[in-house]
Amino acid sequence: MNDVPTTVATLCRTLAARIASGEFSADGKLPSERALSEQFATTRITLQEALGQLEAQGVIYRQMRRGWFISPPRLVYNPLQRSHFHAMAQQQGRDAHTEVIDTATLKLCDSLSRRLELPPGTEAYRIRRLRYIDGRAVLYCEHYLNPTYFAGILDADLTQSLTALYAERYGIHYGRVRFDMLPTLLPQEAATMLKVAYGSPSLFITRVNRDQHDRVIDCDLEYWRYDALHIDVEAVANDEG
Repeated sequence: MNDVPTTVATLCRTLAARIASGEFSADGKLPSERALSEQFATTRITLQEALGQLEAQGVIYRQMRRGWFISPPRLVYNPLQRSHFHAMAQQQGRDAHTEVIDTATLKLCDSLSRRLELPPGTEAYRIRRLRYIDGRAVLYCEHYLNPTYFAGILDADLTQSLTALYAERYGIHYGRVRFDMLPTLLPQEAATMLKVAYGSPSLFITRVNRDQHDRVIDCDLEYWRYDALHIDVEAVANDEG
């Protein structure tokens, strides 16, 4: 390049502009750090700082042992809408699929017992799944189910929507739901499954679901890649404020 960036800020702007112009490969993979260092006549340390800043902005993401990639558009997620993962992706023109990691019957820890409104040590079903958008793993999820309502569910096809499975097989429909959302760092298991570095930033969502009879039926623990999700909520004003 003739116009060689000399600072991290300039390097960030130049890389972002090249990404926006579609200059890089069709699969979204950036050249290696060594190649980029040579192109910009800069040190690996300066380049890595610039790449880190672009990653923090959600422009690019790093996949362990594969390099840097351009981030695809974020999935828009409105918690007030009860659309399930696959339908939500399809509505936005995205391709979604789900992989089951494993299933188990285990005793609940105290925090999960409280969320499911069950005595400590009660056994529950756990389903661990990895969810993909356009071929990229974006969500690691642990589902904890009250087995009273879902006999035999662990033998079902759990790659499909649990929302649909609940309705079709058990006549259970979602009612009230409680969400807790906070930024956090990925635990080891989630990071490994999402193929990112341990301790990478994520959005952690805890969701406790009730059915049409107001019974707590399950609790979901969701770890989202922070660059994969856009929370978009529109609230309707009331007359009391």
